[in-house]
Amino acid sequence: MRVGIAGLGSVGLPVARRLADGIPGLTLVGVSVRDTQKARRALGEAITIVEPGGLAEFCDVVVEGLPPALFLEVARPAVEAGRIFMPLSVGQLLIHDDLVARARVTGARILPPTGALLALDAVRAAAEGEIRSVTMVTRKPPGGLEGAPYLVANGISLKGLQEPLKVFDGSARDGARGFPANVNVAAALSLAGIGPDRTRLQIWADPGVDRNIHRIEVEADSARFSMQIENVPSLENPRTGRITALSTIAALRGLVSELRVGS
Repeated sequence: MRVGIAGLGSVGLPVARRLADGIPGLTLVGVSVRDTQKARRALGEAITIVEPGGLAEFCDVVVEGLPPALFLEVARPAVEAGRIFMPLSVGQLLIHDDLVARARVTGARILPPTGALLALDAVRAAAEGEIRSVTMVTRKPPGGLEGAPYLVANGISLKGLQEPLKVFDGSARDGARGFPANVNVAAALSLAGIGPDRTRLQIWADPGVDRNIHRIEVEADSARFSMQIENVPSLENPRTGRITALSTIAALRGLVSELRVGS
């Protein structure tokens, strides 16, 4: 399968390098970046570099790792071309949910990686029955939340924070709008379970933690379960956990692997 990657940031670059090193059944054929020289230094002079929308013209799989504002530039062409679209800005699917309806028409498949969230399989399985409630509590170092639109709009400053501060309490959909670079995990959780309006989200800025911590509580007719993961932030972008790139590689490998474990 021919893979294209839009964005070579803290997730896209490690994924591109792993593909370039070789994964049987997958070939990196193109990227979309602003800094072409950086891309060629990282991946070699022969790498094809195109605009975000151009990847869908020759790639079977399009991986999106762009700033949320550029999401549609790669998402719409990929869906219209009927490609496998793997978005990392999962929260944008809650804002542009028409993409899912369009994929039904074009034959595209939208496959967000698990990312920084564990046990999505359990949530998906429970959703085949009845899920009564899903709550997610996210704790991040203050630096990982700085600049979020919700904080700016509400005049919330995290500078010099000495104790945990709850900065948001609402639905996953509202969280995706207010924290587009921070809560893709909540968006994925909501899509796997009971939807973005019924999934509850709390976000805490916590100067006492050095990892991105996500705790989930699920109440369903089939099971009651709780999960917690503590992700090491990437060096390049503290908003993103290091495991996100590894999850994306695993998702790509699952497209071509003879054995795929999990639903």
